[in-house]
Amino acid sequence: MSRRSSRLQAKLYQPCQDTSPQELQLPESLHTRKRKAIEDTKGQEENTNTGHQYEIKVCEVYTLHRETFYLAQDFFDRFMLTQKNINKTMLQLIGITTLFIASKLEEIYAPKLQEFAYVTDGACSEEDIIRMELIILKALKWELCPVTIVSWLKLYLQVDALEDIPKVLVPQYSQEMFIQIAQLLDLCILDINSLDFQYRTLAAAATCHYTSVEVVKKVSGLDWNNISECVEWMRPFVKVANKAPVKLKNFKKITGENRHNIQTHTNYLEMLEEANFEAAVAVPGQLSPMSTGGIITPPKSSEKK
Repeated sequence: MSRRSSRLQAKLYQPCQDTSPQELQLPESLHTRKRKAIEDTKGQEENTNTGHQYEIKVCEVYTLHRETFYLAQDFFDRFMLTQKNINKTMLQLIGITTLFIASKLEEIYAPKLQEFAYVTDGACSEEDIIRMELIILKALKWELCPVTIVSWLKLYLQVDALEDIPKVLVPQYSQEMFIQIAQLLDLCILDINSLDFQYRTLAAAATCHYTSVEVVKKVSGLDWNNISECVEWMRPFVKVANKAPVKLKNFKKITGENRHNIQTHTNYLEMLEEANFEAAVAVPGQLSPMSTGGIITPPKSSEKK
């Protein structure tokens, strides 16, 4: 079975049969721009990184929620998997359109269409976005309700912190803890190898790095064997993410109890480059034991030498 099979099975969709070749062409206003096909995997990965970084920036500009970004990220990734040779000039349009779709689903007061066009600084018109919206929706077969990574994270932290059953709908977890883990996940999803893991596994592994295996098993039902590969893959990202200060930003018209839910931006591409360097110098194939609240969990017997 090829790499990334676990999550790609859930995310891979074939283009809709009723999507005409004309619809998948560049919008007319973009046809005159320089075109360069992206044919290798590295190029596709760079495209995805650029697209997600752009989405994160726009989210902070319009104080959009983290769930909105992660919905857009899911739509972006799934759409990219249905396409071949996506031109770099299309990335901004695809990114802003997936955010436009996600904001209509998640935000109470979603930015207007003209605001999404405005933030592209003239690169994408309102007509471009509307046209691309239909193309994306058809390619995704209108499947727009995934359980996102950040939804899994909130569930895990809430179950761990919950003490008073009547307050189950009110967040009981620390905002600082949530922000710390969310920033790690923001960084991780920029790496193409994150596609190897299901959303719940990514959230569980990230939680494990800041709590313990015992906590993760209690809140998710996943044990060490389920998350060990993801935990180990995530280590270079944790090392880099821990260097960035955890800071709750203040936004106008956003209440204190809700500010952790706003998607914020930092220089994730530089952090990604550093994390990739850390991963490159690490010893391949060496699985480190994971702390479980002071108890060291040894590797599986099959991995012992």
